[in-house]
Amino acid sequence: MRIATRGSVLALTQARWVAERLGGGELIEAGADGEPGDKSRFVRGVERALLDCEAELGVHSAKDLPAEMPEGLEIAAVPKREDPADAWIGSGSSLEDVPEGARVGTASLRRRAQLLAARPDLRVEELHGNVDTRLRKLAEGELDGIVLAAAGLRRLGRESEIGFALPAEQMCPAAGQGALALQVRSDDAEAGDAAAAVNDLSAMRELTAERTVVALLQATCNTPLGVHAQVDGDSLEIEAFVGLPDGSEWIRDRLEGHAEEPSLAGAELTQRLLGAGARDILDCAEEQA
Repeated sequence: MRIATRGSVLALTQARWVAERLGGGELIEAGADGEPGDKSRFVRGVERALLDCEAELGVHSAKDLPAEMPEGLEIAAVPKREDPADAWIGSGSSLEDVPEGARVGTASLRRRAQLLAARPDLRVEELHGNVDTRLRKLAEGELDGIVLAAAGLRRLGRESEIGFALPAEQMCPAAGQGALALQVRSDDAEAGDAAAAVNDLSAMRELTAERTVVALLQATCNTPLGVHAQVDGDSLEIEAFVGLPDGSEWIRDRLEGHAEEPSLAGAELTQRLLGAGARDILDCAEEQA
């Protein structure tokens, strides 16, 4: 099976992990489909490889996958999920223990909003680049701390870099964080069946609930929105954060639903968020961004 992936070290590591569990496969490095600065251009590159029949399976970090997919493509499987938490790397043993006025690097408005909601004294600075680039800037003293996904660090064998995990009540993860989404053409039953063999039902349900909130709020990768669902037996707990990038205004909410109805749980939480004023906050956040 030909497996399309972006060419970053993390993406290739994830695609190899999937290939091993499928019994092997040929990795196809897909080019970007879009201009620099467009965060979805690598996702579209993988999707283009599928639509052009250059590959049978696409591997994505689920948090990068927009709520709307091109016609003819679908998520066939979500393997067992890695830890969805955000991780702090740098000074301090907890967010409360981070030195006052510390310089923190992140390119995520979601992380910026929650950091400043909890610690308005922090100096949050733009930080782009791959994991190695970000860690190097921290090591060189340009920053006092950075926030990265724990899952990516673990998959790269860099878990020892983690200072502490940020609890969800301080840093609600991005929808799909820690999960991989295996994408196929809707008419390719053979590829769909192969992918389904590595599907984890709980992870699929969690991702479905989270992506429902993203879709109904019409959120993008630039939206300061965190959504995290967790399946425990027959129940599914889902929580969300919506806030302004400067941390001055925010909403948090959570509810418990049925694991067999993840879309319903996501929809119910979305309605509660909207009832509490999430639409106004998100519109204001878009203006600030």
